[in-house]
Amino acid sequence: MSGPTGERIVLAGASGFIGSRIAEAFRSNGAQVSLIGRSGPDARWGDTDAITRLIDGADLLVNLAGKSVNCRYTPENRAEIFRSRVDTTRELHAAVRRAESPPPLWLNSSTATIYRHADDRPMTEAAGELGEGFSVEVATAWEEEFFRGYLPGTRRAALRMAIVLGDGSALAPIRALARAGLGGPQFDGHWPATRARLAAGTYHRYRAGSRGGRQRFSWVHLDDVVGVIRFLREHPELDGPINVSAPHPTDNRTFMASVRRAVGARVGLPTWRWMLEVGSAAIRTETELVLKSRWVLPERLEAAGYAFRFRDHEAALADIVRR
Repeated sequence: MSGPTGERIVLAGASGFIGSRIAEAFRSNGAQVSLIGRSGPDARWGDTDAITRLIDGADLLVNLAGKSVNCRYTPENRAEIFRSRVDTTRELHAAVRRAESPPPLWLNSSTATIYRHADDRPMTEAAGELGEGFSVEVATAWEEEFFRGYLPGTRRAALRMAIVLGDGSALAPIRALARAGLGGPQFDGHWPATRARLAAGTYHRYRAGSRGGRQRFSWVHLDDVVGVIRFLREHPELDGPINVSAPHPTDNRTFMASVRRAVGARVGLPTWRWMLEVGSAAIRTETELVLKSRWVLPERLEAAGYAFRFRDHEAALADIVRR
C-alpha cells in the first residue's frame, strides 16, 4: 500500500534501525511521519498532552520503544528493559484514549521470544505455548498493557517479531564474527546456574537433544517488517497477536554457514557453551540470544494472504550483503 500525500503516521521509538527504515518507507510515499522519543523531536515521553495532540487525527500509530535486549541482564538493565516497554505503552494507551480522533490502527512491537524454547514443533498464534523466564515475563506484561481496556476507535495488533535481518542490529556482530573466522555453529551444553540468575529468570537451561547447533532460528527481513505494517492496514480483520517471522525458519548451524558464504569466509570455528558464557560476560550480553530455540511460523499473515518478499534466509542474506 502506498501512503497518499497528507497521510499522518506517528512513530514512537524510532531511533533504531527498524524505526528508521519504517520512517523512510512511509516518507518516500509522501506521508508525514512524526516521531516520539526521549528527546522528541515532535513529542517527548512524559509529556502525555503533547503525545495526545500528536496522535489526534493520525492515520497510524506504530510503537517500537524499548531498550535493546542485547545487554547484560543486571538488575538495572532488567528494570529499564521492562520500564521502557510497559511504561511507554501505558502512556500511549492514555493518549489514544484521550484523543478526539484516535488513530484507526495501533501497531505495537512485541517479540517472538514470548514463546517457549521450541525444538519439537513450531509456534503459531493459535497453538503456540508461552515460555518462562525474564524475557517472557517482559513480553507478557508488554502485551497485557497494550491490549488492556477498551479503545473503540482503534484496532490493535501486537507484532511478535522474530530476529530482524537488515544492515544493523543482530546481524552486524554475526557478520563480524564470520569475517573473523568464528562464524561456526553455537553449541549448547551444561553450565552451572547461580542463585541470582535463577531468581531473575535469566539463566538459560540446557535441554537434552539441543546440542550440535540445531536450535531453531526464526527470522524476518527488514523489508518484510515494512511490508507487514502496510498489509495490516489493508486487512481490518487482523488484530491481536501477529507473528512477524519468515515462513521458512532455519537452524543455527545452517544459518551460520549461510552467513559465512554471504561474506566470503572460508572457515568458521564453532563455539561451545562455556566459550559463549565467558564471551557474553566480556561483551556484556546474554547467551539466551543465541542458544534459545525460536521456531515461529506466521500462520495468521499467510492465511490472510501476505506474500513474504524474503521466504528463505539465504536470499535475505544475499540481499543485505549486496546492499
